[in-house]
Amino acid sequence: MKKIINLKTVMALVAVVMSGFTLHGRAGDIQAPGQPNVIVILADDLGCGDMSLYDGWIDTPEIDQMAREGVRFTDFHSNSSVCSPTRAAFLTGRYQQRVGIVDVIAGHLDTPGLEATELTISRLMKESGYKTALFGKWHLGSEAKYNPVHHGFDEFVGFLPGGCDYLSHGDWMDGTEAKDQEGYSTHIITDKSIDFIKRNKDKPFFLYVAHQAVHNYYQIPSDPPGTRGRDIPLKGEQAQARYKIMLEDLDKGVGKILDALKELDLEENTFVFFFSDNGAVYMNPNVRPYRGSKFSNYEGGHRVPAVARWPGRIKAGWTSDALIVGMDLLPTIMDIAAIDITKQGKFDGLSIKDHLLNQADVPDRRVFFGYEPKLGTAMRDGPWKMQTKGDVIEL
Repeated sequence: MKKIINLKTVMALVAVVMSGFTLHGRAGDIQAPGQPNVIVILADDLGCGDMSLYDGWIDTPEIDQMAREGVRFTDFHSNSSVCSPTRAAFLTGRYQQRVGIVDVIAGHLDTPGLEATELTISRLMKESGYKTALFGKWHLGSEAKYNPVHHGFDEFVGFLPGGCDYLSHGDWMDGTEAKDQEGYSTHIITDKSIDFIKRNKDKPFFLYVAHQAVHNYYQIPSDPPGTRGRDIPLKGEQAQARYKIMLEDLDKGVGKILDALKELDLEENTFVFFFSDNGAVYMNPNVRPYRGSKFSNYEGGHRVPAVARWPGRIKAGWTSDALIVGMDLLPTIMDIAAIDITKQGKFDGLSIKDHLLNQADVPDRRVFFGYEPKLGTAMRDGPWKMQTKGDVIEL
């Protein structure tokens, strides 16, 4: 049903939500003994309806196996239905509105990004003795001052804007220097990640694997050099066939990273989390079972696939139906890594460590989503959801 509610009432509700979850803390400078490694793998524009893990049409055996060895989430949400706000919320553990990232960040240099003064998970991990790296997509500002190395990442190889070619990489960076890379984006990101793991196998590390796939354009590894993404259809059978290859390739990359952990005897000391930055794009018809898609505040825009794995710590093969959001990862990882953040600022995210390790209930709460200023905002309270656009409220 639809109701018209005064906008001031909506803003008051939003204020309640955004003030309701506060976690104080500051990272300690001394590394705690036995700290686990942490890997976060982020897919781009991947909806639940595509993956065999959620009864979709594309086989993803490696991610399926990851779920069999850990936990699959059915009510996990990105903080937004577009990428930049979701990435900001994950990295800061706060609602993206607090750090000024409410929309997709355009590629040109004068678009504001995530300020280096913001406290991020990478900085917290680095200050606590972790080696930190990001390989792949940043999309939180293209200007030099927004580079990930200014946010606590020891290493960065990837691209700053949102959309890039999969086959040519003249716009990629190695740290703060422009450096072309050879190969296919998914393969480069996977190979760089495995190399980082091998080089840091004897020390705690935090690895952020930010894949470009399955974001369009639909270029695949077998395309000859010079194939332009903009010449490839975004709809129809050819697009779907290419999309399938891209997701299968991403799945293989996840498997290679997990295999590397096993080969290096790091499995039981490494927490791995996989999720997507938003739902599938509207051109992709496989957004089932939810209404909406990327750029939408309906469930299909922000209810996304997610899996966590930590052999020996997370029970194998269970399913979580709890309401969890991307910004919960920072406090959860801090909790898992025994990093004390009890004296620092506000975090809107909630640690779900006890839920992951002991299947404890996640406390009831209201969660706020938003893709602003284009589509308004949305809020979940238990089974209820409210959406706003202008003065129109949808329940």
